[in-house]
Amino acid sequence: DSGETNEQKLYKIANELLQTEKAYVARLNLLDQVFCAKLMEEAGKGTFPVDVVKNIFSNISSINAFHSQFLLPDLEKRMGEWESTPRIGDILQKLTPFLKMYAEYVRNFDKAMELLKQWTDRSPQFKALIQDIQKQEVCGSLTLQHHMLEPVQRVPRYEMLLKDYLKKLPQDHVDHRDAEKSLEIIAMAATHSNTAIRKSENLKKLLEIYEMLGEEEDIVNASNEFIKEGHILKLAARNTSAMDRYLFLFNNMLLYCVPKFSLVGQKFTVRTRIGIDGMKVTETYNEDYPHTFQVSGKERTLELQASSEQDKEDWIKAFQETIEIFHQKNETFKTASKEVEEVSISELGKRAPRWIRDNEVTMCMKCREPFNALTRRRHHCRACGYVVCWKCSDNKAPLEYDGNKMNKVCRDCYSILTGHTESEEKEGKKKGILEIEAAQFSGSSIMYGFLQYCEKNKPWQKVWCVIPQKEALVLYLYGAPQDVKAQSTIPLLGYSVDDTTRPADPPASFRLTQSKSVHSFAAENEELKQRWLKVIRVAVTGEVPECLPPVEPHGTEGSHEPSSESI
Repeated sequence: DSGETNEQKLYKIANELLQTEKAYVARLNLLDQVFCAKLMEEAGKGTFPVDVVKNIFSNISSINAFHSQFLLPDLEKRMGEWESTPRIGDILQKLTPFLKMYAEYVRNFDKAMELLKQWTDRSPQFKALIQDIQKQEVCGSLTLQHHMLEPVQRVPRYEMLLKDYLKKLPQDHVDHRDAEKSLEIIAMAATHSNTAIRKSENLKKLLEIYEMLGEEEDIVNASNEFIKEGHILKLAARNTSAMDRYLFLFNNMLLYCVPKFSLVGQKFTVRTRIGIDGMKVTETYNEDYPHTFQVSGKERTLELQASSEQDKEDWIKAFQETIEIFHQKNETFKTASKEVEEVSISELGKRAPRWIRDNEVTMCMKCREPFNALTRRRHHCRACGYVVCWKCSDNKAPLEYDGNKMNKVCRDCYSILTGHTESEEKEGKKKGILEIEAAQFSGSSIMYGFLQYCEKNKPWQKVWCVIPQKEALVLYLYGAPQDVKAQSTIPLLGYSVDDTTRPADPPASFRLTQSKSVHSFAAENEELKQRWLKVIRVAVTGEVPECLPPVEPHGTEGSHEPSSESI
């Protein structure tokens, strides 16, 4: 409405942020406190493994804690005092250190979907429990998978709202700098999840179709790609009138369906599933019926009538492109695997594989992107012998047949051989989330000082650690007290503290763990360790720790390094 003032428009956007945040927190609560809690309770009785539930829900409880205990209350408070403080940039900036939680969630997403599918098939109790919850009103008749997509799509939503907000914000507005800074960091995080978003958009579509088909058809699968859907008429063999049918075309199959009577939304019954493999599509000419074409597959041949000439052309084109891409991909695989004596999983790394020859493949055997001379050259996985692109071979693992030397391996072999997913170090290369200048934090911090730090199986290193007052739930790690940029940050919320001493670790050590990430620290002595733990134990619950009085450094005259102290 052009009658609105700019102030009103800004208020509207901020209010939309608040309303969507409320709905989002309700979703997170449903995932964390209902689905996850009920499944955990049942797993506790030994019905199915606790780890399965943990791996499905990843770090959802930390995401939930952050939004329900911090971001939402902050936004509510702000909207209540909008007259005097009309701004949101400063609040969204608090979100930035927690974006890492989303990276972790998005990284685990495919695996979560896979596990969900496996255990729904494998355990009747698991399936029944989920279906019971899905029937409740709070689920809004959507599946668990559907709700799980929400966190994947939330960060890009912030980005959209912030862009809108900045467009309407005068250059000299007090919120301009904060809003710009937040947008910059959130946009970076959103691009990391953009490929995930594309996947998740496809997945959302698959879930919608799954629901339309009465949750019968097993189509929700990362390798299925939705291409096209629509009503079509089917010609009968005897010249009775054509019947209304509905097609769903995917990258690997066609679902030929009959519309079903339904009060809520569209519902269909699948008549036939026709594989793209071996499918042919031809135009047909029929005096009595215009715009007809024929789809013939191994399973069945259909004579169809489109609603117009344009509609017919669109369908034929969609079919032909799908068939062509399907064959390209499969040719690559057939020639490659024709004569391959594959190394079985149990022998992986123990026996040298036969290398697939470069000229046997035209595209990466893992992600199926076509090779070219410049940006996507061929590499061999030293464990399975497959030809893959650099993106899919950017990992190393020790191989037994090569005296446990580190060798280039593909993603899948990396996971199998090391038990890790695609190396988490990559997260490190995508800096940006860390670029919050923080050199002068030490002056206004809850706790700071040197600690020894060790991540995964990397060597221990000395780091300067700071928990700033203004972000009391985040631990910043610097290479030195004067550094301008943190090496990394750990959002403490939702981590567990393990302070048992392990024989291999330095004496005063402790660990922070959350789903798969483990961070080990060691203090100079037991007393300092306890001081750090006092603060960290509070922060992981989401409470803001108090500042501790400074330590009197004793016996450090010789050293010029500050010991851990607090201000």
